[in-house]
Amino acid sequence: MNQLRHVSFRRAPVFGSDVRNVFEQLFGNEIAAPVASTQSAWAPRVDVREEDGRFLILADVPGVNLADIEIQMEKNVLTIKGERKAFASETEGKFSRVERTTGAFTRSFTLPESANAEGITASGAHGVLEIAIPKKAESAPRRIEINAAG
Repeated sequence: MNQLRHVSFRRAPVFGSDVRNVFEQLFGNEIAAPVASTQSAWAPRVDVREEDGRFLILADVPGVNLADIEIQMEKNVLTIKGERKAFASETEGKFSRVERTTGAFTRSFTLPESANAEGITASGAHGVLEIAIPKKAESAPRRIEINAAG
């Protein structure tokens, strides 16, 4: 038993880096060492909710100018594109820690056939982009009369 404890203490630094590698594979570099903004890639975190009459996408885009975000709908695929630019103070001087990722992003969502592409609206406040996609009105079953010949 003592030998097992001794081995686990000696391997602790390796174990820690192994865990970091697993998290990097699962979540990208968000919890790893910061990367230069020229090499960074990020995507805003989103919540997607279905309500009675619409679908709602909420995207966290702090530091992104909402006027610079492009939203397109093509063949039931909604695409959000934008870029979070480095602040002027980030380009000068030396940082001891950098956690805010910058760069371009793209997120795409395949919407169901019930989505009404013509009625999509977008708004934003406090770093959250809200995209509302109304549902098409459900068509009621229609009875078709048979014309009897003769």
